[in-house]
Amino acid sequence: MNSMDQIKTVCVYCGSGAGSSPRFTEAALALGKIFAENNIRLVYGGGSVGLMGAIAKSTLDHGGSVTGIIPDFLRSREHMLTRVQEMIVTPDMHERKRLMFEHSDAFVALPGGVGTLEELVEQMTWQQLGRHTKPVLLANIDGFWEPLIALLAHMRETEFIRPSLNIDVLKAERVEDIVPRLRAAAAAHAPEGSKEMPELARKL
Repeated sequence: MNSMDQIKTVCVYCGSGAGSSPRFTEAALALGKIFAENNIRLVYGGGSVGLMGAIAKSTLDHGGSVTGIIPDFLRSREHMLTRVQEMIVTPDMHERKRLMFEHSDAFVALPGGVGTLEELVEQMTWQQLGRHTKPVLLANIDGFWEPLIALLAHMRETEFIRPSLNIDVLKAERVEDIVPRLRAAAAAHAPEGSKEMPELARKL
């Protein structure tokens, strides 16, 4: 298999709300279309509302494939999207995150709230600790992630992110750049592949 084609599934973390800017939803819709056109399966949180619903519906509407992974207690709150090809209902959030990791070749964070941030930072932490080499990308729509980028820079300056444990997070200002950057990053890490799910997460 060509290393440039190894991104077959992408996990997208994003808000269950639409946010304050129409550009957030526009980005989610555009990314779903791009996934479908590139035969990339979307892995996401399983809801039908907010940016989650927008990207999933767009992927499906353009002929793409979607795996939703949702904990049982959020099925009603986030209005589980029943038309996806695969829906996995988990007993808790920890199992949801474990399966999201195992089902995905890369991770993209669209704008979102605390839950989006928590899932993103967990992947960044595991990457920093050498537990996986899967690409992690910030979709910096309308500069949404600039405060986090500034915080990471501050952590480096104050030596809490040490050079020996650096974080290699990608960034894209335009939706069109997301898939090419993920593929380039994956190719740079081949043929290492990804390691097993961190043992810490399995024990949670």
